[in-house]
Amino acid sequence: MDDNASLSASPRRTRGIVLPALAVLGVAGAVFALRRPLMMSAPMCAAGRWHGCFDTFNGVVLMTLVALPLAVLVVWALARRRRAAGIPSAWRISVAEVGMVHGTVPFLWLTMMPGAGSGSVPARVSLVPLRDLVTMGPLGIVGNLLVFAALGFFAPMRFAALASLPRILALGAGCSVLVESAQFVLRLDRVSSVDDVLVNTTGAVLAALASRRWWRATARTPSDGPRPTPAPAG
Repeated sequence: MDDNASLSASPRRTRGIVLPALAVLGVAGAVFALRRPLMMSAPMCAAGRWHGCFDTFNGVVLMTLVALPLAVLVVWALARRRRAAGIPSAWRISVAEVGMVHGTVPFLWLTMMPGAGSGSVPARVSLVPLRDLVTMGPLGIVGNLLVFAALGFFAPMRFAALASLPRILALGAGCSVLVESAQFVLRLDRVSSVDDVLVNTTGAVLAALASRRWWRATARTPSDGPRPTPAPAG
């Protein structure tokens, strides 16, 4: 029995090492590939200037990468506090909470970034499905898939009530509709398109499928509270 337990624990330890290593390599590869455009915004961001940093794609991506070590520190602090309180799955819950925020807020910021004609041009709406996919291009489609990908990936891991694909689909669609409605109301010089809703929702569902092996356990075992303390014998 001890041999079987050690054999089953070994793949878990291996996955625990390999997955973070792959994530680090992926981030490092992205930084290397985008180093030149990112460095164009570095002086503005280092000087704390809004224009040229937080109102540009390169600046937002750069600040997201810079904030990544802080996000890891927050995960560690939350997990340590939860483990001290006896809450099960402390690391999974903490990673899910920070991942939802750190992986979603930058994309929402980019999506709500006003265009050149913000406030002066009339709001535009496109309600014909699949008509705007051609004009999006591959980069636009990938970007829209990533808007709520972190939410779809981590939300069912954190909240057992969301641990199902139909609920993640509803969550992604609802959040996307809110974003498109805000673009229309605020007249951000962006097209509020039904295709954006479809692609954003698809990204959330695909991300949920990628994390399904983790949130299926969440659905079976709620992990928001501490473990019950056994009653003393006698």
